[in-house]
Amino acid sequence: MSTQQILVEEQAAGPALSQVVREQKTPVQPAGRLSTRSRLELLVLLGPAVAMFFTFVIFPVIMAGYFGFFKWNGFGPVTDFVGFRNYRIILTDPTFLNALKHNVFIAVFSLILQGPIAILLALLMNRKMRGQTTIRVLIFVPYVISEAIVGIGWSLILSTNGALNSLFVNLGWDSFVRDWLANPQYAMWSLMVILTWKYIGFAVILFLAGLQGIPVELYEAAQIDGASFWQVQRRITLPLLAPTIRIWAFLSIIGSMQLFDLIYIIWGQYIADTAGVSTMAWYMALNGRLSGNYGFGNAVAVVMFAFSLAIALLYQRFILSKDTEGAITGNSAKPSRKRKKGVSA
Repeated sequence: MSTQQILVEEQAAGPALSQVVREQKTPVQPAGRLSTRSRLELLVLLGPAVAMFFTFVIFPVIMAGYFGFFKWNGFGPVTDFVGFRNYRIILTDPTFLNALKHNVFIAVFSLILQGPIAILLALLMNRKMRGQTTIRVLIFVPYVISEAIVGIGWSLILSTNGALNSLFVNLGWDSFVRDWLANPQYAMWSLMVILTWKYIGFAVILFLAGLQGIPVELYEAAQIDGASFWQVQRRITLPLLAPTIRIWAFLSIIGSMQLFDLIYIIWGQYIADTAGVSTMAWYMALNGRLSGNYGFGNAVAVVMFAFSLAIALLYQRFILSKDTEGAITGNSAKPSRKRKKGVSA
């Protein structure tokens, strides 16, 4: 190789060599530590959100726990300290215990009724068909209608002299006439029908989004293998739709624990208990604000928060954890270390 060729190669490699030298001279940021600029960016971007979350979520919970130890009418200084008496009354009151049972019943049967119906409707609307957009809108519209309109409308339909009983009378089906709202044998099931009609659209939209995320190639491969429609749904659709179903179930359970507006609009503050549709939120409103005892109402709110938090933590620990396994960098790094040890061995 001539001297001229060597000089040309050194000149060509000069920028690359200088880049390597600069990278070696650049100080390496220790792993797990943030620079001052990164910390400032986090403070600017997360600061307002954290401040609002503390102001409108954490602080009200703390104040509700504080007021729950007092007998207070909502005006003037908080001085009548009663300790845990409010909480003892709540946890031993048969009315509250019945309301808690009703909340659990609503949560369980909302999953049983809405889940299968929503999955079937989502599977139906996920296929190409005429009027698909119109059907989707009709199913989703009840979810966006306000609870006040839904409550008044269904109370006019299901009341003793309402549209449903009038229809039965006009058809000569007098034996089907019932007191759908006041009779404890039918009131809870009437509520379940209303809740299913109101919230089925939300579940269908979620499931449709989950179905559209499933690769089409899996269905094509199943058809080539000769799988039937139900085999495809059982082996492919439901397993891949499971994370979406678990998220919907969590939202449905938490919403069932906080149900109030439809109960109060349709059954009012007195009939709900005798009809067997009372809830914890209804109990809080009746014995707190409507009774002028805001301290007791705050105590009920704390108990509701404790129940909801316990359910959320248990659900996250035993059910939603299946969707987050391996998502954390620390957990995903452990198998790689084992593989490295195995390779070195």
